[in-house]
Amino acid sequence: MSKPRKQIHLAAHFPGVNNTTVWSDPRSGSHIEFGSFVRLAQTAERAKFDFFFLAEGLRLREQAGRIYDLDVVGRPDTFTVLAALAAVTDRLGLAGTINSTFNEPYEVARQFASLDHLSGGRAAWNVVTSWDAFTGENFRRGGFLAEQDRYSRATQFLQAATELFDSWPESRIPADPDRGLFVEDPRIGSFSHRDAHFDIAGRFTVPRGPQGRPVILQAGDSDGGREFAARTADAIFSRHGTLEAGQAFYSDVKRRLPAYGRTPEQLLVLPAATFALGDTDADAQEKAAVIRRQQISGQTALRLLEQLWNRDLSGYDPDGPLPEVDPDLGDAHIARGRASVRMHRDPLATAREWRERATAGNLSIRDLIIEVSGRQTFIGTAATVADRIDDLVQRDAADGFILVPHVTPDGLDEFADTVVPLLQERGVFRTEYTGETLREHLGLSVPAVSGAAR
Repeated sequence: MSKPRKQIHLAAHFPGVNNTTVWSDPRSGSHIEFGSFVRLAQTAERAKFDFFFLAEGLRLREQAGRIYDLDVVGRPDTFTVLAALAAVTDRLGLAGTINSTFNEPYEVARQFASLDHLSGGRAAWNVVTSWDAFTGENFRRGGFLAEQDRYSRATQFLQAATELFDSWPESRIPADPDRGLFVEDPRIGSFSHRDAHFDIAGRFTVPRGPQGRPVILQAGDSDGGREFAARTADAIFSRHGTLEAGQAFYSDVKRRLPAYGRTPEQLLVLPAATFALGDTDADAQEKAAVIRRQQISGQTALRLLEQLWNRDLSGYDPDGPLPEVDPDLGDAHIARGRASVRMHRDPLATAREWRERATAGNLSIRDLIIEVSGRQTFIGTAATVADRIDDLVQRDAADGFILVPHVTPDGLDEFADTVVPLLQERGVFRTEYTGETLREHLGLSVPAVSGAAR
């Protein structure tokens, strides 16, 4: 018997400040006005996407002491935006990035539980950590945590939040339903959680939501991040969009699940993906090349190179060769609020590789940065892109994709109008929503009440 074809999951990413958006494009709108959020979310819902995904940052990034070029508009509060979107959408899931390093479990659990009720069961939480003291300066508890401590805190943060979500068991016993009277279990809302990071006890104010708990997303790629996702997440947001890298990541995170009593179906792998569509594959390739040069201006190329070199390179010509001087291996002081410098485990080796690549291809600084800083994941006609997405999902390189348009808020329209119908014709993507909640969209069951909350 042939293996049944997997259903593809799709989400729409509202990136906010980033180096993906082509700000020079006339279609590029505000990233803070509510109308932009509404436009992208309603397009995603029209195309029957699983959810809308909102990124968040807790501080504007800086480079060489100045606000980074692409951070000029900032980011509004996640919960405010998602709660407002709940009123102008009906079925679309609403996912937000909320930090576990500089927030508190009670407050975050109360906000997500409220959002889940207000949206009719469509809330999702992308649990992230922060590594830098720069972001911590915005909070009373400044400083930063080492990687193992960040994930330890995140694990306990999520455990505490889970106990809060589950602190309202199904224990309202009707005494006289006609008069609206109930016998209340005195345990309702009661919680007590103590560990190395938190010492909290009291009574939670929000009943268990339609989904039991919000869907949990996680975006870490380190070993600690993958283990955290295997233990706690419903979906993991990855950066591996090619077949080989995607299959390796997919296999790695799925193999970790049995250690936590979980099955492969309980964790979805959803890489981020960009796209460039054209009337022909050649046309799409040309469009993709134009988009990349729009995304990486000469000044942006220098800023991105500085994040590896950890030096002020403003005096260099972006259309000239790479610096002969080696990267500064001292503390990161050029880019603040970005993890890019620390993602290069061996800056000297990376610089050597980039020099060899630039020499072989006769590449300028800008040309090299365009080549190494990523490309559109899917390039081609609508049919080519639909084929590629379906192939990657069916071959277990992903369970679906979180799409990041290069123009917001209208950049998803072409994909929704051309690629989605082809996936629907193949029978691998829904033509209508069949469930009410995000868990139903994703094929996830409502979790049982945790043992600690019983």
